[in-house]
Amino acid sequence: MSTCLGLYIEENLIKYAKVSKDHDQVKVESFGVKFYENIDQTIKQIVEETYSYKTPISINLSEEMYNYFQVFALLNKKDLPKAINTEFESYCADKNYNPNVFETRYAITPNTQDKDKLKVIHVSENKIELNKILQKFASYKLQNVMPVSMSIPSVTELDKKENALIVNIEENTTITTIIDQNIYNITKIDIGSKEILDKINVKENSYQKAYEICKETTIYTSEGKELTDTEANYLEDIMPTLYEIVGQIRKVMNESLDKIDKVYITGTGALINNVDLYFEEYLEDVRCEILKPNFIKLSPDLNIKDYVEVNSAISLALCGLGQGISGMNFKKNSLMDKLPELLTIEVGTKKSQVGRKNPPKMLTVDFGEPLDRIEKNMLRSLSGLVLILVVYCGFSILIKNQIEVKNKEADESIKSTTAQISLVSQDIQSLQNKTNEYTNKINNLNQLNQEIEENNKTKKAIPNLLNRLMYVMPSEVQLTSIQNSTSTHIVIQAQSTSYAQLGYLTASIKTNGILQNVISTSGQKENNLVTIKIEGDLP
Repeated sequence: MSTCLGLYIEENLIKYAKVSKDHDQVKVESFGVKFYENIDQTIKQIVEETYSYKTPISINLSEEMYNYFQVFALLNKKDLPKAINTEFESYCADKNYNPNVFETRYAITPNTQDKDKLKVIHVSENKIELNKILQKFASYKLQNVMPVSMSIPSVTELDKKENALIVNIEENTTITTIIDQNIYNITKIDIGSKEILDKINVKENSYQKAYEICKETTIYTSEGKELTDTEANYLEDIMPTLYEIVGQIRKVMNESLDKIDKVYITGTGALINNVDLYFEEYLEDVRCEILKPNFIKLSPDLNIKDYVEVNSAISLALCGLGQGISGMNFKKNSLMDKLPELLTIEVGTKKSQVGRKNPPKMLTVDFGEPLDRIEKNMLRSLSGLVLILVVYCGFSILIKNQIEVKNKEADESIKSTTAQISLVSQDIQSLQNKTNEYTNKINNLNQLNQEIEENNKTKKAIPNLLNRLMYVMPSEVQLTSIQNSTSTHIVIQAQSTSYAQLGYLTASIKTNGILQNVISTSGQKENNLVTIKIEGDLP
């Protein structure tokens, strides 16, 4: 008999179900809901209460991402994973994601609209978030980690010709589309029971009480009775969320090219009384039902609602037992996880087994009787394994010693190379310093050359200026001073008894291009002499 503990974990609560399977008989041994403040302590409490210390555990993902790809149906098994991986890498490139940060799984289903292609439901989870989950269960026998949207169909068995939606209203809502008994599409909605419970919790200041109120609330359809004030008080927190979920369901049904025959409701939202009738009223011509585990035998003493409450945990446990869709386990099982317990061999006598209630179902060797052929072959095989182990250990030690020697040689080589690199770095720094020094000297020389050229230019410019002034100087004009105030700026002081002669001089300087940007003062007259100042720039 195989057993698995399913844990559905969300922000404030954990739903758990311990399920056992003996051939085709499935039984829920224990189940319930725990509210927590410290999740580690609550998980430990559940394991202790269900006696699941060595029981495999199956849990849900929480931040998974869904994508859908189309691949050709004629691809062989070797090329199919490559094609799917290429599609995902292309998607990541479009979204600027790094595909290496995701752990991925996929499911393949026939494309109902194109027989030449297959539809790929691609699920990815951030490796950092996944490692957090694995570390949290490091001290337990964690066997299965998968999205609950992919596990929930395992709770019941649908008719082959029945196309259905499974609406799982938990913390967030997932809509699983089933076409011809195959999972065909997953729609994830960011609203669910958490939004309802948070609103009621504001009024009651207790998340657990809000949960119980949600279970006891009844929805009355358009033909139902009038609501009391208390019922109306809580329904105003519940109905907007349910209405939005119904809208999303209608959208999924309208977008589906296959006719949907039935809608199954499960999760915390399914505990609200008459929620199926409410959905059916808005989803015309579609029958709505609460999703019930098909292996539970109904009886007057049994409250099926208690099992519906933990459907998510039951589905995870069933997938941990090998039911439902395969290939969705995000936990990579080690070799030790895969080794069956029946490979254990006990060595002893039959007397040592007497009095034991459950003698081990394994191979035994009784030294009180002659060895038969099988036992001899086993001992020979065991001897061969021991010999191989000894040879392996010997080679391992030899190789280890050689590796240590090579490591020492490599360390010495690294030290020598590091020293040479240090010397080269010093030489480079020295060359850099010299380069900077010569660069400064070159810059100084260039600056000095420019100053010399400027001085030479100025020295030649003044005689040229005087020479040109000599040819345009009126006879009655006298130059009293010529100043070179800046490198090319000239200031001329001139005097004459005639304004006209001074004006002629100024005009000649401008027209003959002796100076540029020529300006002159209006002139001052003193003792019959008119004095003006002429300024300009050497050409």
